[in-house]
Amino acid sequence: MADGGAASRGPPDGSPPAALLLLQQPLLHAYEARKDPAACGREAHGHGFGPDPDGAGAGGGASFVRTCFNGLNGLSGVGLLSIPYALSEGGWLSLALLLLVAAVCCYTGLLLQRCMDASPAVRGYPDIGALAFGRGGRLAASAFLYAELYLVAIGFLILEGDNLDKLFPGTSLSLGLRGAALVVSGKQLFVVLVALVILPTTWLRSLGVLAYVSASGVLASAVVVVCVLWTALADGVGFRARGRMLNVSGLPTALGLYTFCYCGHAIFPTLCISMKEKKRFSRVLVICFAACTLNYASMAILGYLMYGDDVKSQVTLNLPEGKVVSKLAIYTTLINPFSKYALMVTPLSTAVEEKLLAAGRGGKSSRSVSVLVRTLLVVTTVVVALAVPFFGHLMALVGSLLSVMASMLLPCIFYLKIFGAARCGRAEVALVATIIVLGSVVLATGTYASVKKIVQDY
Repeated sequence: MADGGAASRGPPDGSPPAALLLLQQPLLHAYEARKDPAACGREAHGHGFGPDPDGAGAGGGASFVRTCFNGLNGLSGVGLLSIPYALSEGGWLSLALLLLVAAVCCYTGLLLQRCMDASPAVRGYPDIGALAFGRGGRLAASAFLYAELYLVAIGFLILEGDNLDKLFPGTSLSLGLRGAALVVSGKQLFVVLVALVILPTTWLRSLGVLAYVSASGVLASAVVVVCVLWTALADGVGFRARGRMLNVSGLPTALGLYTFCYCGHAIFPTLCISMKEKKRFSRVLVICFAACTLNYASMAILGYLMYGDDVKSQVTLNLPEGKVVSKLAIYTTLINPFSKYALMVTPLSTAVEEKLLAAGRGGKSSRSVSVLVRTLLVVTTVVVALAVPFFGHLMALVGSLLSVMASMLLPCIFYLKIFGAARCGRAEVALVATIIVLGSVVLATGTYASVKKIVQDY
C-alpha cells in the first residue's frame, strides 16, 4: 500500500479502491450485490456498495432484524474461546472491565455513526479516516484493519491446529527425503493440513457461499456455550474452582483479550449504510453489544468456575476427552475458521493483486496473479502460525494493539477532528479524552505484556 500504488491511490474520482470496498462489504450483502452485475459495476466505480442507501436497489436495504444478525456475526468470533483465560488472567473483579470495554466500544461505534452523518461521501471506516485527516487518515485506518485481519487469520490456523490435536492426539506423518525421514506431528501437522484444505477457498473470487456459511458463527457461539455448560453439569466436571479475586499483573492481558472480543468496528459503517432505517442503527449497536456481552460473560464465568487458573487459552482444550459433547464443542469451534479464513485474507490479497496488475509485472493474467498472491499469503500465515503457536498471547496482542486502535482510539480521534471540541461540548470532550487516555494505557501495557509472554514462551 505504498504511495503511488493502485491499492492506496484508488480510482481517479477519489472513491475508495476496490480492496477497501471489499473490506467494507457486509458479509450477507456481498452475495446479493454480486447477483446484480449492474450493481457490481456501480460499486467498482465508487458509487456505493450493497443495497442502495435510498432503498431503490433490488434489496431496498437490510431490515432491522437482519442488520442485528449481521452485527452479531461480526462481533461473535473466536474470542469466545479465550474469554475464560482472560478472566483467569485478571481475576473475578476483571469482569467489571469486560463490561467497561463493552460500553466503551459500543459508544465508539456510535461515534462512527455520527462521523458518517457528517458527510454523504462516507461509505466505510477508511472514508471516515479520509474525512478527518485526508489521504493519511485513510491509509492509517486501512493499515490497522489489514494488519488485524492478517493476525486473526493466523490465529485461526493456530486454533485449528490446537483443537484438531486435541481430537486426534499422537497423529504424525513421516516423509522420506533422500534416505532421511522427516516426521511432522501434533499441532504443526494439523496447521499445515488445515492450510492445504483452506487454500482452495481463498482462490474463489465470489465470496457469496462463504459469506452465508460464515453467518453460522452466531449459532456456533451459542452452541459452544451450551456444550461447556453441559460438560459441567452432566459430564462430572462441576464448578469446583474458586479462582482469584484480582490479579493485577494479568490485567493488561485480560484487557487485550476483552477488547479483541469487540473488534467489529470495521463493519459498523457498512451495516449502517445497508439499513432501510438508518436512524435505528444505534439500537442495533446496543442490542448486539448487549447480546454478545451476555454470551461472553457466560462463557467466562462457566470456564473459570470449572477450571480456575488451570483454564487454557482455548477453553475447549480443557474439555474431557472422549465425551460426545466435548467433541461437538470442538467441531463447532472448527467451523468458523474454515468458513471465515478466506473472508479475512481476501481484502489483503485484493490490495496486493491490484498493485501488481497496475504495475504490469510479468504480464500475467489477473487469474494467475490472484492464485499466486493468495497462495503466498496462506504460506506466510502458516509460517507465522508455526513459529508463534500461542493462541492466547497472539489474540491478546491483536486486541491490545490493533483492536484498541480500531475500536477505541481511532473513532475518538476521528470524531474530535471532524466535529471539533467546540461542537462536541465539554462533557463529551472530557469523555472522549478519557477514552483516548485509557485506551493508550491499555495499548502500551497490553502490547508490552503480550510481546513479553510470546518471547518468554518462545
